[in-house]
Amino acid sequence: MIKILMVCLGNICRSPLAEGILKSKVEGKNVMVDSAGTGGWHIGESPDGRSVQIAEINHIDISGQTCRKFSIADFDNFDKIYVMDSSNYRDVMAYARDIEDEQKVEMILNKSHPGSNKDVPDPYYGGENGFKQVFEMLDEACEVIAKEI
Repeated sequence: MIKILMVCLGNICRSPLAEGILKSKVEGKNVMVDSAGTGGWHIGESPDGRSVQIAEINHIDISGQTCRKFSIADFDNFDKIYVMDSSNYRDVMAYARDIEDEQKVEMILNKSHPGSNKDVPDPYYGGENGFKQVFEMLDEACEVIAKEI
């Protein structure tokens, strides 16, 4: 089984969407997808309602997800860790114990835009359109990931 972790800052906007999108694309395959945040402000909460809404519009249900904080154990529990932006990348890499841990971490948009190191913008403080844009970016990247599996 391939185990994939999606990581953003609070685990309420981008990473829950990425988790839900990838799960919808790998149904029936031997893949486990989860998400986490580098910060612990929202532990135990559901994803942001705007993320839930944009996922629903696209026939994906993320309402049952529960936010959690990234931990060192995630390096042992996951084969691949996709981060949403350069800040998340630095935060996750700070936990890495060795080269093996470091090699598991990748900026998610490098899947759809190789070598670009582009950030998925955090839509939290923006309007509805930001969530739509983020969904489209993650959908494109997750499509590539799903094809590689």
